[in-house]
Amino acid sequence: MRLIYLSPVPWNSFSQRPHELVRYFHSFTGGEVLWIDPYPGRFPELSDLLNRRPKSGSMDCNIPAWLTVVKSKALPIEPLPFSDSINRLFWRDVESAAHRFADSSTVLGIGKPTTLALRLLSKECFSSSFYDAMDDYPAFYGGLSRLATASREDRIISKVSMILTSSSALLDRLRHLAGDVRLALNACAADRLPELPDVLLKGILVPTIGYVGTIGHWFDWELVVALAEANPEARFRLIGPIYVRPPTLPPNICLEPPLPHSEALQAMNQFHVGLIPFKKTTLTASVDPIKFYEYRALGLPVISSAFGEMSFRGESDGVYLIDRNSNMAKVVEQALSNCTEQEITAQFRKDNSWESRFSQANIFARCSGS
Repeated sequence: MRLIYLSPVPWNSFSQRPHELVRYFHSFTGGEVLWIDPYPGRFPELSDLLNRRPKSGSMDCNIPAWLTVVKSKALPIEPLPFSDSINRLFWRDVESAAHRFADSSTVLGIGKPTTLALRLLSKECFSSSFYDAMDDYPAFYGGLSRLATASREDRIISKVSMILTSSSALLDRLRHLAGDVRLALNACAADRLPELPDVLLKGILVPTIGYVGTIGHWFDWELVVALAEANPEARFRLIGPIYVRPPTLPPNICLEPPLPHSEALQAMNQFHVGLIPFKKTTLTASVDPIKFYEYRALGLPVISSAFGEMSFRGESDGVYLIDRNSNMAKVVEQALSNCTEQEITAQFRKDNSWESRFSQANIFARCSGS
C-alpha cells in the first residue's frame, strides 16, 4: 500500500496532525508516502508578509527514506472561477510525480479542500481515498474565498471513500453528507514529549501561566488581560507568531517569539499552568486544540475558554473553564493547587497518542478494504 497525501501544511514545519498521520500510515502499513506541500489557496494579505512561521527543528523536518516531498506551486487566485485553467500549468510536475508514484493499492489522502485535490480525485486511479477534516476550512475565510472553499469541500466529500473529523462539531456537520464519517480527535506525540520528572514540582514563588501557539483573530486578548490583572503575582508567557495587534498589556504579560516545536515543548515544561484563551466563534466551534493534549501530557493543569471540544471538558481532571465573568483569581488558585500524579499523566500520554487515535479510527484498514 502507498499513500499520496495533499497536506495543508509544509513538511518543513513544526510537527502537526498531517505529519503524525503519514508517520502512522508508514508504521501501520510499511508503505511509502508521497507528500505534496500546499500552495497558496487564497488571495494574499498584508499579515502574510509581516509574519512568517518558524522553521521546525531538524528533528521535525528531516525527510525519512520512506517519504518523498513534492512542492506544489500556484498563483494565489484559487477563489476565482477560472483559476484551475491557469494553475494547472503549475501542477504538471506534481501530477506527473503522483502518476509515477501510484500503483493499484495507492490511497489518496486530502488534508485541505483544494482544486488540485479535486483534479487528482478525478483521475479515479486510487484504491481508496479519504478527507481529513481538521478544521472548518470555509470558516477561515470570508466572501468569495469562503464560498469557493465550501464548494470544493462539498465536491471532495461527495467523491472520497471516507471522511475523518477532528472534533465533535465537524462530525455533526459532515456525518449526513457521506456514508463513512469517522471521529478521530487530535492527540499528542507521546513518544517525542520531554521525559516526566521524578517529582512534579509545583511549589514556586512566581507562578507561570503560559500559552504556545499562533495568536490570531480567534485569540481572546480581553480574557487574557483580565486574567493577568486579577493575578498580578503571576507571570503570563505568550509564545508564538502574532497576526493581530495586541491591546495595551499589563506588565506581567510577556510576548515571546515563536519556537520550533521541540523547543516549544521544552518551554511548556517550564509552565505551571497551560492557557487556551480562544473566543467562541464559528471557526473555534470546530477546534480540538492539540495544545490541550500537550499541556496535560506534561502534567499541567489547563485554564481554557469553553470553545469547541474544550466545552465538553469542564468536568475533566485538571481542566478549568473560564469566561469573562469568572472569578479569575480563584480559577488560577485552583489550577495552581492541582497536582496530577505521574501515573495518571503517563496513562494520559498512552491513551491520547497519535498512534492510539488513528488506530481507534481504523483508518487505513478501512481504506484497504480489510
